[in-house]
Amino acid sequence: MSRTIFCTFLQREADGQDFQLYPGELGKRIYNEISKEAWAQWQHKQTMLINEKKLSMMNPEHRKTA
Repeated sequence: MSRTIFCTFLQREADGQDFQLYPGELGKRIYNEISKEAWAQWQHKQTMLINEKKLSMMNPEHRKTA
């Protein structure tokens, strides 16, 4: 059963993440404040940015951008 959170990105109640995606404080914030829908939107946007700017995640400078 999914949990419901108030998503700070969407500014409404939505299904929360099933598990913490990142370690540490950032991971806790994402888990508690970002919904599955908002996370999916970010992943789509991130993929678009990587492709449009021809970034390589093997390059440390490019990883800072994405």
